[in-house]
Amino acid sequence: MGPKAVALVSTVGPKGPRIGAGCHIVSAVAAATGHTVVLVDQTEDILAKSMKGIEDSLKRMAKKKFAENPKAGDEFIAKTLSCLTTSTDAASIVHSTDLVVEAVVENLKLKNELFQRLDKFAAEHTIFASNTSSLQITSMANATTRQDRFAGLHFFNPVPMMKLVEVIKTPMTSQKTFESLIDFCKTLGKHPVSCKDTPGFIVNRLLVPYLIEAVRLHERGDASKEDIDTAMKLGAGYPMGPFELLDYVGLDTTKFILDGWHEMDPANPLFQPSSSMNNLVAQKKMGKKSGEGFYKYK
Repeated sequence: MGPKAVALVSTVGPKGPRIGAGCHIVSAVAAATGHTVVLVDQTEDILAKSMKGIEDSLKRMAKKKFAENPKAGDEFIAKTLSCLTTSTDAASIVHSTDLVVEAVVENLKLKNELFQRLDKFAAEHTIFASNTSSLQITSMANATTRQDRFAGLHFFNPVPMMKLVEVIKTPMTSQKTFESLIDFCKTLGKHPVSCKDTPGFIVNRLLVPYLIEAVRLHERGDASKEDIDTAMKLGAGYPMGPFELLDYVGLDTTKFILDGWHEMDPANPLFQPSSSMNNLVAQKKMGKKSGEGFYKYK
């Protein structure tokens, strides 16, 4: 049996940094599958906006799922929302949860401090998991006294649509913890895959070097970014070319991941920084979200 009572934590405290809506949508998916969920964030105002976003997401889900039966759709929304509560104080609610999923900003020091604090209040059986896409899970586990009940749980956006979840085992993660998280993912209707605690896990470890190699191909003058994008879409069947995807993900996000890997393993040629991407980030050209990256957006 997987965890039933879940806390989704997306802030380190009242004044701490926070992350976007991804964690909040994980809350909706968990609540929609019968889990009791507490969503934790900085302020009541942020939580109210998050709940509005969750309700809108549920309405879209219900419209597709219950197209022939709107009444059943309304019941689905009401039942899901009844499983969701909110809080601004993670320490006060973790004592009654089976699983804590953290999704604060990608900063290892902040994550470690959060887990260290929550570890003092959580029940002995409670599993801790991080939704990080690039940081080392083992380092976070070592900040707690529950290394055997600690793992990575990496969801992909948009969470309602993307079936994949990477379940990351550290050398200390117990088999019981691992199996509980696999079961949890399956109850969400997701397809879990397992990976050891290696930089980037599976998807990003393969994806980021591919994206950076496309940038290097362009930097050398071997092909234009437009032709590289077209080639990968028409030749490999990818829905987006590498430069389009970099702009969509955010150049600052990709740079952050690459810089972290380079710091851990500076001799690895796959992890070498990209001068052109660094220059764009320095100019605040982050991609679609800023209006310009490798391409310009109106």
